[in-house]
Amino acid sequence: MTNETTILSVTDVAVHYGGVKAVDGVSFELSQGEIHGLIGPNGAGKSTVIDAISGRRHLTRGTIRLTGRDITHLGVIDRRKCGLARSFQRTSVFANMSVNAQIGLAALKVGAEAPEQDARRVMDQLDLTDVADATAGSLGYGQQRRLDLALALVGRPIVLLLDEPMAGLSAQESADLATHLQKLTADWNVSILLVEHDTDTLFSISDSITVFELGHVIASGRPEEVRTQPRVREAYLGSAA
Repeated sequence: MTNETTILSVTDVAVHYGGVKAVDGVSFELSQGEIHGLIGPNGAGKSTVIDAISGRRHLTRGTIRLTGRDITHLGVIDRRKCGLARSFQRTSVFANMSVNAQIGLAALKVGAEAPEQDARRVMDQLDLTDVADATAGSLGYGQQRRLDLALALVGRPIVLLLDEPMAGLSAQESADLATHLQKLTADWNVSILLVEHDTDTLFSISDSITVFELGHVIASGRPEEVRTQPRVREAYLGSAA
């Protein structure tokens, strides 16, 4: 749950491709220890915003601040060093490498102060210790998703950007991952910006939600506030939401 300290601030962010305005004038804040959900139809601009925050998209205009520091013009690696990590829609695990080796290598790559200890803590937090010596390819998809999350968690980032981490998971696997995300915010005080099409799960675990449509924000606030807005109900949640 958030303590109302702003960790990530996105202000008037726009990403244009020629005449196409993929994102235009988006603003929101992420508080410490908060899960902030982003929803909207395909092409609404959610993943583009995640890419812009992580440094993978050039901004047409706007400002991004992390713990008050302007990181708008920093590259991907420098943003990672500042404490900003992300995962992708497709897992980035290596099928023939063990869980322990992958997490340990990632810890070294991000410059963790105690790589082995950091790797062990991440595995413990995500219930991967029992499969530490197994290759990623031998794991179930839900475990692979948790391994992908572990690779983003090494080095103890302060903000996690998660782009559809529950894609392809069963209902039980989604529920398990949702529980792990909530534990992360509680145990490590990490803040999470979450893009997810599973609106039921997103509404159940998010402290706040921003709704996108055609590159614009049409609603933002607490889940109960967003859910009751007529435009959101009609467009994304159904009239019986």
